[in-house]
Amino acid sequence: MARHVAVVTDSTSYLPTRWALDHQILKVPVQVIVSGKAFREGVDISTAEVAHALREWQAVSTSRPSPGDFAAAYATAAESGVDHIVSVHLSAELSGTYQTALLAAKDSPVPVTVIDSRTLAMGLGFACLTGAELAETGAGVEEIVAAVTARATQSHTYFYVDSLEYLKRGGRIGKASAAIGAALRVKPILSVVDGSVELLEKARTPSKALARLVEISVAAARDAGGDVDIAVQHIDASARADEVAEQLSVHLGGQEIVRIEIGAVVGAHVGPGCVAVTVTPKAK
Repeated sequence: MARHVAVVTDSTSYLPTRWALDHQILKVPVQVIVSGKAFREGVDISTAEVAHALREWQAVSTSRPSPGDFAAAYATAAESGVDHIVSVHLSAELSGTYQTALLAAKDSPVPVTVIDSRTLAMGLGFACLTGAELAETGAGVEEIVAAVTARATQSHTYFYVDSLEYLKRGGRIGKASAAIGAALRVKPILSVVDGSVELLEKARTPSKALARLVEISVAAARDAGGDVDIAVQHIDASARADEVAEQLSVHLGGQEIVRIEIGAVVGAHVGPGCVAVTVTPKAK
């Protein structure tokens, strides 16, 4: 069945390349700036390189894509023969990417509906997958926008981080800012709440924090009735991520767990050692 709608996202969705290609999802790279030099996430710089720069205390920051980057993606999508584009991006509370997409949409060859997902990482990625799968069935714009928005807003993403120092530097900690001083000495668990990153809990040790991460994620999956997609994501912490994924699968009766490395942009803010879990109810 012919597709009438294309899905565009940004690189912070962290969709595996194969998934994006199979479902014709275009990803616009967000920029990572290391020691004053700009790189395109997933193109010019790896997560490992960003982790190394952070450990070496190099200056690392991020920047939205340019309007030209979006214009190129929208032109490519239009050339595929679609008559509408749904462009879905990480929370506007965390990045100017959404605003840049809105700006570029004004000059797109075909109409563009731009969505602020109010989330990031696989909370964004799973939503984009649903949109692309619906597009493959010939679904219309309104149905796709409704499904993408529902999946994104119903998702839960929890982060274990070794330190809030990186979020503190980047000003991405939201309402948890008042708790930063005490939390820097413990192991925090963060949550994405209505587009912002907030401090959820604090634990004394990494092992206790990771155990709570599993408990919280299991509870979120059960509260959703168990019909969920789950992703475990990490930056420079593959062993921790494997352990969390295995525990989740055991607690949830063999639930399939997607394991994905967090990319350079989110990695720049959460720092090396981070493990995140996204729990997203499946589309009805």
